[in-house]
Amino acid sequence: MGTRKKSRKNRSRRAVSPVIATVILVAIAITVSVAVAYWMGGIAGQYTRFEQIEIQSAVCYKEVSGVDYFWNITMILKNTGTRDATMISAFINEVEVDGYAATTFTVGDNDWKTSLSTTEYITSGNSTTVYFYIDPDKPDTSLSSGTTVNIKIHSSGGMDYPKLIELV
Repeated sequence: MGTRKKSRKNRSRRAVSPVIATVILVAIAITVSVAVAYWMGGIAGQYTRFEQIEIQSAVCYKEVSGVDYFWNITMILKNTGTRDATMISAFINEVEVDGYAATTFTVGDNDWKTSLSTTEYITSGNSTTVYFYIDPDKPDTSLSSGTTVNIKIHSSGGMDYPKLIELV
């Protein structure tokens, strides 16, 4: 008789079906893996941000004032990266802007007579306009119409953004 009682007790305490146990374990595993993926994505996003300046347009035209003239080079820059970009210097033909005695360099409303003595920030997704004014009559320029100049913007991230422009 004692044996019959035990088997009735065991039958009344049934375990979870193996199929249901497997479904529960798979659901828990998927939930944990999705949570870990979001967490790792957040960490990776902090360390993989980058700056990327895109030169959207570059135009050169000659501004005439009486018998004198100078070249106005206008560049529109856009930061297409995920981190703010900081421009720290500019070069014309591999010479820093202040190496050209006749050059004025302007970013937006800020006017620099020399290279970027203050930094210019371009926040992610935004644009700015950069102007280079070159007077051909000043010493050390040795530029003439038809000459192609290499203008390069250097950022604090160590990136260079060059553009070849023909003087008109």
